[in-house]
Amino acid sequence: MHTIDLTYVGRGLHEELVAYVADQQDYYRDEGVHVTLRDGCSWDDERLRHGATIGLGRALLSRLTEGTPWVALSVHTHRPLFWFLARPGPTHLADLAGRRLAVHPARTAPGCFARIVLRRAGLDPDRDIHTIVRPPGDYGMDLRRLREGRIDAALVGSTMAPEAVAAEHGWKVLGWVGDQFQIPTVGVAVDATRVHPDDPAVQAVVRAHRRALQVIHDEPGTTLRHIRAFLGRHTETEARAHYERFIAPYFTYDGRADLAVGASAISAVATELGVAAGVPADAFYRTAPGTPPEPGTVDATADATAVPANSSPSGP
Repeated sequence: MHTIDLTYVGRGLHEELVAYVADQQDYYRDEGVHVTLRDGCSWDDERLRHGATIGLGRALLSRLTEGTPWVALSVHTHRPLFWFLARPGPTHLADLAGRRLAVHPARTAPGCFARIVLRRAGLDPDRDIHTIVRPPGDYGMDLRRLREGRIDAALVGSTMAPEAVAAEHGWKVLGWVGDQFQIPTVGVAVDATRVHPDDPAVQAVVRAHRRALQVIHDEPGTTLRHIRAFLGRHTETEARAHYERFIAPYFTYDGRADLAVGASAISAVATELGVAAGVPADAFYRTAPGTPPEPGTVDATADATAVPANSSPSGP
């Protein structure tokens, strides 16, 4: 049996759901690979390079800023699962001007995505908002600070169902990042100079994740059972609403990237980071069926075979 380390770099459904389903359904074993799921939230990029990673956003930032030759071999969704959650007062993102926002660091993937969305709402993240920068986590402290009135809003991730939390406290979801900025954002990526994309263990993980994605669309009851392992604070009704609103319509069915979305996202991220967008979408997102190209080459067939994320069956 092959072995591999698979690392997530953020907590919650966004990063962990597909791998969790693959593990719980024994798809890794079926595909002949022993996968060790690793918490790499606090790891530096060098340590991440020795295995496969789920965090495509972080991999893209590393490739754009450091030249690390990450390539994505599977994509789970094009809609980042982060939301702007606010106390009573603001009703739109533009209303955050002059207010206190808890947010991820600017050079992290969710922080970069949030800044892109804020700029599109007409806000300068460095001048118009009082930002409280904090690392990713379960966002429990953000909820406490919102309750106490120490902050006005927070960018939160998929450790919770934000609409249910907002309803519980009388707060408001000002916006969903994935509704306003699309990017192939979680999946399976490797540094092609450290782990060959054609490695049997890597390809086994890709196959297992494709099977898990199909479960997410074709078996809602099974998927909800797994989702509730993450959303322990929520009722079954709230978990189902979250699945039907944010996951079933937008997770891919076959792990392929939409290269048009990828190209637009790379350009936007590079602009936000102040670097050159020197990575063609089909060089980073190599998710077409068949054998991945050799490291350092571009898959010339990817653009012709890539399909939009929602062109396959998208829900129960």
